[in-house]
Amino acid sequence: MKVILNQDVKSLGKKGDIVEVSDGYARNFILAKKLGVEANSSNLNDLKLKKANDEKIAQQQLEDAREYAKVIESKKVVLKIKQGESGKTFGSISSKEIAAAAKDQHDMELDKKKIVLKDPIKSVGTFQVPIKLHPKVTASLQVSVEEE
Repeated sequence: MKVILNQDVKSLGKKGDIVEVSDGYARNFILAKKLGVEANSSNLNDLKLKKANDEKIAQQQLEDAREYAKVIESKKVVLKIKQGESGKTFGSISSKEIAAAAKDQHDMELDKKKIVLKDPIKSVGTFQVPIKLHPKVTASLQVSVEEE
């Protein structure tokens, strides 16, 4: 019997896959626990429409991310850090502080988890900070760190 999976099933397939299973396994496990539905013409058509809709939504999200990346790359965020007489800085600038400064200065909503900093910024200067907006889109925000 052919079955369309509603959820991921270990050792069988992922959600949306069409799999061939024995009649007993389908009736007693997959259909009984609502892990899938029978692959008849109505359900196959529903699956096709859902996949087309999901693809359209994914394409729209990609376009939105690309537009937002252009906005981010045109902005500059300025942060201040205390510095001693010998040029040594006190503290560092983290992704949380960059997100807060972007919100205050440009009213941009940036998730601190999407700001890719290998190490916190510990010196004065201008830095290009990558921000992962989408799996296929990474923007570069200019962060200027000045002495307080």
